[in-house]
Amino acid sequence: MIISFSVQNFGSIKDKQTLSFEAEKSNHLEDAYVIKVGSLRLLKLALIYGANASGKTTLLKALTFLRDLVLHPRSTKSETLNFEPYLFDSLTPTQSTVVSIAFIHNGIRYAYEVEFVKSAIIREELYFFNPNRAVLYKRVTNLETQYAELTLGSKVKVDKVVVNTLSANTLWNNTVLGAFLKINVDFPELKEVLGWFDTYLQPIVYTHSDLSTFVSKRIMKGDIVKADILKVLQKADFHITDLAVSEEVQELPDMIYELLKKDAESKGQPVAELTKQVAALKLELEHSVNSSVYKLPFNLESNGTQRFYGFAGLLTMLLRVPAVLPVDELETSLHPDLVRHFLLSFIMNSKNSQLITTTHYRELLNDRDFFRNDVVWFATMNENCATEIYSLSDFGSDVVRDTTNVLNAYKTGKLGGIPNPGDYYIEFE
Repeated sequence: MIISFSVQNFGSIKDKQTLSFEAEKSNHLEDAYVIKVGSLRLLKLALIYGANASGKTTLLKALTFLRDLVLHPRSTKSETLNFEPYLFDSLTPTQSTVVSIAFIHNGIRYAYEVEFVKSAIIREELYFFNPNRAVLYKRVTNLETQYAELTLGSKVKVDKVVVNTLSANTLWNNTVLGAFLKINVDFPELKEVLGWFDTYLQPIVYTHSDLSTFVSKRIMKGDIVKADILKVLQKADFHITDLAVSEEVQELPDMIYELLKKDAESKGQPVAELTKQVAALKLELEHSVNSSVYKLPFNLESNGTQRFYGFAGLLTMLLRVPAVLPVDELETSLHPDLVRHFLLSFIMNSKNSQLITTTHYRELLNDRDFFRNDVVWFATMNENCATEIYSLSDFGSDVVRDTTNVLNAYKTGKLGGIPNPGDYYIEFE
């Protein structure tokens, strides 16, 4: 589980911003929202509000960028890292970016921090707590020689050959964790950390993400139980009684085939290996109407049904296997009651999973029996057009009391995180 996540000089984020999952002292909705891990009390949910272009999505992108940085190392020294620093400043474009994350995995607490520019990883540190904080490894890069120097902590016991092999494969634009992925050596501690990034930390779900294909493929592989999805859909009042996923062969349109053929020819690849037939997923949902059963192709379902089918699959995964899932604008194409239903289903049934979502669905703030103050976050732009994030629990009692209507306070601007448009009259020259 994530304890905290921090970002500095990434996209619209200039100064260090931290999203924390550590619960405050309040025991409000404790059983629903708080997971106790040793001495820590960690939250299952983070709801991030804010105006458009306030940097909400940037925070989620930074989290996914860190995941990709670890799991998808560069293959050559000349490849650059695909990100932009804060650009509304004369200094930050040439300064380094820092991302750090603290998390719990298999009972061990870890703290990982990486500093980088587009061409290289400058500094990298990984600590573990067993029980006290200790260095797992430190890495620094000489940007002139492009050489990365690796130092292990005193409590880490691995063969010197392993260390030398790992160091030799740590390119200046790769993390040490990424280098470990490329080599065949035994390093249990790194294997544990990589396992967390790979299986627990999931990539961001965008509003345009193809969730239906993702979920359907996992149904076919057996990674998702069809009966689980049907139960979620029926609980959400969709009247869907069954679903069928199959694979069928389709002909590529002539235009697409010709484009693929030209692309292969330009790359010197054998055109004869191209085929006009491709395997495609076929998904049908079964509806019961007036005691009769009808099968409807998935593409004829409403956008809301398609979207919730995807989320039903994600929900079953979060309930079956612990994970953290970043979701951008959860409410897209969904009725507010379904958004609330999805969140409550996650909160009341999940054991060790976490959900981070940006949202504009502010009516959730009208119900004190739904949320804790520490799960609500706001993103806003300061006077330098840089993102700042803060929690509802950061406000003092002079602004937010137990009796405060948070929705009204948010709508009237007392909490920030809302747009401030001008009047409605527009005059063109």
